[in-house]
Amino acid sequence: MSATELVTEFLLAAEQCNVDALKACLEKGVDINATNRQKRTALIIASLNKHYPCVEYLIAAGADVDKQDQTCFNPFLISCLTNDITLLRIVLPANPDLDRLTRFGGVGITPASEKGHVEIVRELLAKTDINVNHTNFVGWTPLLEAIVLNDGGARQQEIVKLLLDNGANPHMTDKYGKSPLELAREKGFHEIADLLLSAGA
Repeated sequence: MSATELVTEFLLAAEQCNVDALKACLEKGVDINATNRQKRTALIIASLNKHYPCVEYLIAAGADVDKQDQTCFNPFLISCLTNDITLLRIVLPANPDLDRLTRFGGVGITPASEKGHVEIVRELLAKTDINVNHTNFVGWTPLLEAIVLNDGGARQQEIVKLLLDNGANPHMTDKYGKSPLELAREKGFHEIADLLLSAGA
């Protein structure tokens, strides 16, 4: 079997969650971090498909947890983007690089805050030292995203509170100089405005 065929077989095994086939390919000397055309490794493919036994096996076998595909996905960022707490809990002990960026220049907590993934945000704040005040390419912190890009509902209120309780700066403005408080008021998110005021905004 050619090296190319071996890689194809290995990536297919990840897609189908066939741990035995993954093992067999590794025994034949396949590169554990080999990628397909989208620059996806077996680990990324297994993560996207929620194939947890394969994710665990590949990490234990030494797969690079930080390698990103052409859309910037890696297992850690996939867990944050897709609200996959099981995946997050498998990946965190492997010490992923928390500074890896999404294609919009956010860190993992940025999309999780924007999308209302409360459990992910809570886990990241409790278990990691991820930067809660990271600014993405459009000049937004996780706190600003949590306010501006969602509905102001109960989940968003909880995320705003979690962020503020864990060091999010209520004074960091967007690129137009608008503060979180101004933006919350503009959107009519009174509960979030009250949380910001309690935090000293």
